[in-house]
Amino acid sequence: MLNAHRLGFRFSPDTPILEDISLTLKAGQWLGLSGDSGAGKSTLGKLLAGYLMPQTGYVTLEGAALPKNGVQPVQWLPQSPELAVNPRWRVAKILREAWTPSDAQCQAFGVKPKWLSRFPQSLSGGELQRVCVLRALAPEVRFLVADEISTMLDPITQLELWQALKQEAQLRQLGVLVISHDTALLERLCPQRLHLSGGQLKPY
Repeated sequence: MLNAHRLGFRFSPDTPILEDISLTLKAGQWLGLSGDSGAGKSTLGKLLAGYLMPQTGYVTLEGAALPKNGVQPVQWLPQSPELAVNPRWRVAKILREAWTPSDAQCQAFGVKPKWLSRFPQSLSGGELQRVCVLRALAPEVRFLVADEISTMLDPITQLELWQALKQEAQLRQLGVLVISHDTALLERLCPQRLHLSGGQLKPY
């Protein structure tokens, strides 16, 4: 179980982004998060995954603090995959940074063998996003924060990516927080949904 306990965060003293945020994400649960631009959705996702430290409150995984070393059990997947990879590494090394997926796992996410010898900039945004999602599924991972990961993808690629992720999450009972402006997408994917506004979480 991933818990946020009364999180608070602000980028300046007079501009609170998040105030007193608490939520629970269970194993196997798909939870949707919507909100206007600048509402703090990505900030909350980064706090949950340990990419940012809360200024007030804390995050726990099964009652303990997030680990500081090794592959992190909570993975944050950003909208722009090119920002999440080393452009000097070939795709095979990018994947091996976290783990070595099987051929079947690569096939499930549409990662083609010929991509492995390429550099990230030679792939399209959709192709690179497939690589980044697959990289985030190391055996140690238990929760995913999917932050607008399909916004820039064409409809077919969106469908294929979410279908593959759904199957993997169901198999491993991964908890997934889906952050999106697309309320129709959230309704299709997530039985439970929340809306972030004015630094507060509200039922959607």
